[in-house]
Amino acid sequence: MKKKSFAVVIISNGPGELSTWVKPVIDNLRKILNSSESEIYVDLRLVLVPCSNATGREYHVAKNWNEFDFITSASNFWKLLINPNKFTFWPKKGVVVFLGGDQFWSVLLAKRLGYKSITYAEWVARWPRWNDLTAAMNNRIKEKLSKKNQKKCIVIGDLMADIKNKNNYSLIVENQKWIAILPGSKKAKLSIGIPYFLEMADYISKKNPNLKILIPMAPTTNLDDYLFFQSYKNPVAKFYSSQIKNVKKIDNEFFDYIIETNNQTQIHIVSSHPQYEILSNCILAVTTVGANTAELASINLPMIVVLPTQHLSYMNAWDGVLGILAKVSFFNKIIITLVKSWYLKNKKYFAWPNIKAKKFIVPERIGDFSPIEIAKEVLSLIDDEKSLQDQKYNLLKQRGKKGAAKKLAQIIIQLIIN
Repeated sequence: MKKKSFAVVIISNGPGELSTWVKPVIDNLRKILNSSESEIYVDLRLVLVPCSNATGREYHVAKNWNEFDFITSASNFWKLLINPNKFTFWPKKGVVVFLGGDQFWSVLLAKRLGYKSITYAEWVARWPRWNDLTAAMNNRIKEKLSKKNQKKCIVIGDLMADIKNKNNYSLIVENQKWIAILPGSKKAKLSIGIPYFLEMADYISKKNPNLKILIPMAPTTNLDDYLFFQSYKNPVAKFYSSQIKNVKKIDNEFFDYIIETNNQTQIHIVSSHPQYEILSNCILAVTTVGANTAELASINLPMIVVLPTQHLSYMNAWDGVLGILAKVSFFNKIIITLVKSWYLKNKKYFAWPNIKAKKFIVPERIGDFSPIEIAKEVLSLIDDEKSLQDQKYNLLKQRGKKGAAKKLAQIIIQLIIN
């Protein structure tokens, strides 16, 4: 008997969404499909959507997973929407699943293809009326919907909770502690994060040579990015004296490279993935805002979240219309003024665990903080065992139950065959 053909189309955008949402769901879909005895064939497809915060390498990262039968880049989204048959054959039945970007794009593509649609809602479900089903992270999202739309909403839990961490590695030796630095995965963040965190790392290393430093490199970045943004080709770099002196490839079980700064600070680079097992050996992370705060929370790693606002004029990767206007100098100045005078003052929380808990459980340093100020806080916090343990305890409390990715995969399969 010939298998019936269906398509599962994943909508996503940036590196954080790919690694923390898309990958767990795809892994679980493959498990179900490989073990299924039902007479169906599912074509797994990924459609990347326009996003000013994307790096442009998302297509290649996803392609290297060898999980998708078809992938389109963000630059082709509008062409795909206008004429999908120009790109590939589309089965008569399928489902479009929102896992990153603007929820409207998944609704729009589903209508264009004549497919059913599912939206994973982490904080809010924006187009419940036009979705066949909403997969909500928690009950609060469902309660905000109308009674009619609540019937189409299933609470599945937090996809971040399914991040795999076997913790089989041990980097710890006597009198040695490790901290992780996460400068970001997007160009706008790297332009600030690389020179800023290099300066911070130099100060930390000078004051405590026994403290080891590592950077888990995002899959959508590479060492060429680091070298570019630490150079004077990057306008932010002129505000800092620390630079990369050399990069050495090493043959090591855990690390791939060692970066040495002009002040002899050594920073170990992890470019392989996944990185959670190595990160679990650290006692603290210093990170930018974004999905990485959720990833760190998922492994109970204490953190300091940093957004130095003194360089916001160089960070023009805002979403939507703002992202377009920000590229014009005049409008960029207006946007920065509004961000500093209203947005930063009115937004209560920036780190994912704080947003979820609706209170500060990890410190946020949003403002005109120098690298030295952050470095001093790092040096103080690593010796404060009680504060570190309190963070771990509070992070553990905020973690959702595992199984959300499996539930969503099961829902997808059920929706396409019914």
